Amino acid sequence: MSPTPADPDAWNAYLAEGNARQARKRVAADVLIRDPLGRVLLVNPTYKPGWDLPGGMAEANEPPEEAVRRELREELGRGIDLLGLLVVDWVAPHGPLDDQIAFIFDGGTFCDDEALRPHDQELSEARFIPLETARQLVSERMRRRLDAAVKALEDGRPMYLHDGATNW
Repeated sequence: MSPTPADPDAWNAYLAEGNARQARKRVAADVLIRDPLGRVLLVNPTYKPGWDLPGGMAEANEPPEEAVRRELREELGRGIDLLGLLVVDWVAPHGPLDDQIAFIFDGGTFCDDEALRPHDQELSEARFIPLETARQLVSERMRRRLDAAVKALEDGRPMYLHDGATNW
C-alpha cells in the first residue's frame, strides 16, 4: 500500500523512489537566428564534425529555453530574447547514445554579426550562411530539424518531429 499525502515525509519518500526508477532524457536546445538577408547563423563546434545551430545540451533540471540562453552567453557572449518554440524532435537512440528530446527556438533576427565571435574553446567559428548552403553543412539529422524550423516560421506554428520526420 502506498503512503498518502497526509504523511508528507512518507509521501515524498514514495515519490522520490518512483522518480529514481523513471527514465531520464537528454535534452538539446538550439536556436534559429537569421540576419536581415535571411541567412542562418551556424556555429562550427571543435568537439564534433560539421556545423550546427547555436545551442547545446541542457544541464540537470535546466529548462530548455534557459539552456539555449546559457549556451549563447557562454559560446558567443550574447544574450538573447527567444520569440517562441519552433520544433520539438524526439530523437531515437543512435550509436552509444540514448534517446533525447531536441528543441529549436526562434531567436529572431540579429543585425550585428560583428558581435558573433566564439567566446570559448567549443567553437572555432560562427557566421551567417545562406539557408541552402547551411542545409549542406549540417548533419542529416539537423537538416531535417532546420527544414522543420523554417517551415514552422512560415506556418506560424511549432512542429513535432519523431526522429526528424513528421507523421501527422
